[in-house]
Amino acid sequence: MSFIFKMYIGAEPSEIWEALTKPEGTRKIYYGCVIQSEFVDGSSFAYVGPGNDGAETVHLYGDFVTVEKNKSMVFIEHPGPSYYENHNELTSHISITLEVVGACTKLTLVHDRFTANHPSYEKTPENWWIILSNLKSYVETGNTLDFGW
Repeated sequence: MSFIFKMYIGAEPSEIWEALTKPEGTRKIYYGCVIQSEFVDGSSFAYVGPGNDGAETVHLYGDFVTVEKNKSMVFIEHPGPSYYENHNELTSHISITLEVVGACTKLTLVHDRFTANHPSYEKTPENWWIILSNLKSYVETGNTLDFGW
């Protein structure tokens, strides 16, 4: 099954890209994590931040299939090694596309191709809506949402 998320953000694609790739934005929208990557086709990535293994917990890791700055990224991800012993066998496919629509940007995120019995599958919709809501708020206002955690 595919999860498809679409939203409109009152910002240029480059502002959204910066929030998705630079530490200043990712710490705010991805639960205090930064993304370690070169953001080029075939490069590896890791979402690293506070968690089970301390400040440098790898929450997700994988490889970019394609990257087109300010337009799209497609990647294969694995859950971090501290979460599941078989983490390297668990994968899913994520694509993010940014498209100018009038004076805003349409973000489309597709998360699919989960391996059988992927333990993150059930939580995927809720987690993405939290991240995408924080992204929209952060890019438009400079602040993220207060979920009371």
